Amino acid sequence: MAIHQGLFSSKIAAVFAFAALFAAFSPLLAQSPVSAAKKWKDSPLTDKNFFPIAVWCQGAHNAARYREIGINVYVSLWQGPTSEQLAALKAAKMPVICHQNEVGLTDKNNDIIIGWMHGDEPDNAQSIPGQQGYGPPIDPKVIQSDYQKIVSADSTRPVLLNLGYGVAWDGWYGRGVRTRHLEDYAEYVKGCDIASFDVYPLSHEKPKDEIFGKAEVVPFGVDRLRNWAGNERKVWNCIECTRISNPDYNPDPALVRAEVWMSLIHGSQGLIYFAHQFKPTAMEAGLLADPKMTAAVAEINRQVQSLAAVLHSPTLTDVADVKSSDPDVPIDSMVKRDGDSVYVFAACMRNKPAKATITFKQGKVAEGEVMGETRTVKLTGNSFTDDFTPYGVHLYKFSVRR
Repeated sequence: MAIHQGLFSSKIAAVFAFAALFAAFSPLLAQSPVSAAKKWKDSPLTDKNFFPIAVWCQGAHNAARYREIGINVYVSLWQGPTSEQLAALKAAKMPVICHQNEVGLTDKNNDIIIGWMHGDEPDNAQSIPGQQGYGPPIDPKVIQSDYQKIVSADSTRPVLLNLGYGVAWDGWYGRGVRTRHLEDYAEYVKGCDIASFDVYPLSHEKPKDEIFGKAEVVPFGVDRLRNWAGNERKVWNCIECTRISNPDYNPDPALVRAEVWMSLIHGSQGLIYFAHQFKPTAMEAGLLADPKMTAAVAEINRQVQSLAAVLHSPTLTDVADVKSSDPDVPIDSMVKRDGDSVYVFAACMRNKPAKATITFKQGKVAEGEVMGETRTVKLTGNSFTDDFTPYGVHLYKFSVRR
């Protein structure tokens, strides 16, 4: 999960039997992430009540503090895994996805390892060892070959590959000679079981760049990576929660929540927080050093984890129509069902306000709760309207009328 300074530098069950209770809510279903996924031995990643909420490359000594704010996976260990790191993570009950080495394969505490990973951002131009400047990105065929080596050593754990800004931004110059070569990505993802990517538009340090301040870039990347990855691979994405390398701007907690829910609405199956800060002072655990953001992330994580089984359930299509009052301000949504409840998760996709009209096209629902907002919405017929602030998110829960 590289951090880009200057040119750049190193760095989401079975299908419900709806007919009995709610036959009208059984239109076309998207395949469940859990049922579609490859099964891995003794892995929380196959548990429908577990939603992966990770943090990137943090010290094992902080695992207990991260667990307190809802982080349930570590991804990447600096110069590891070492026996000491694995012991500390085991003590903190913090699963980890890390590089595969002899320690990881043989250590007595290696049951805490739930996945292996490649090196970070192979799709970016690579620094030339012992020289100044950069060469081309790593060839996707190398990633595919390395994947086979990892799986040959241990096929009981999935392999994660994290890609860079190019997933979400065609003009990302950090790819060097492979800038705008989108054909590379369908090849990269052949070398993994979990495909992830990072892009940080809120804390991007160059205001003149086209992605600056545009949170919608993140779900756009989720869409593209899901298309490249196909149904056989899971897709995760990274979330910014510090100023990273922008000393003039620290992301607002509401915008971090927007990035999270826009990602989930667009089908992300796992989140990875990037918690480092590099400017104005360097801090590995920059997230933990910001009480306001720490509290906000804890609440975001609590809500996401409470909805794990819902998020893992099939997405209902052609059930609810969401129409924005402004054609230039789309409001994207996702509909889920869990038991006698139907959920509509909706987000304003631009930095402008809009009013949404949400109409249930099939089935009947009762008055809805707006989760986390201590308010309800009442339907007129099968519709209701609600106001969305710029990048606003509302999570609705409705009871099914029998």
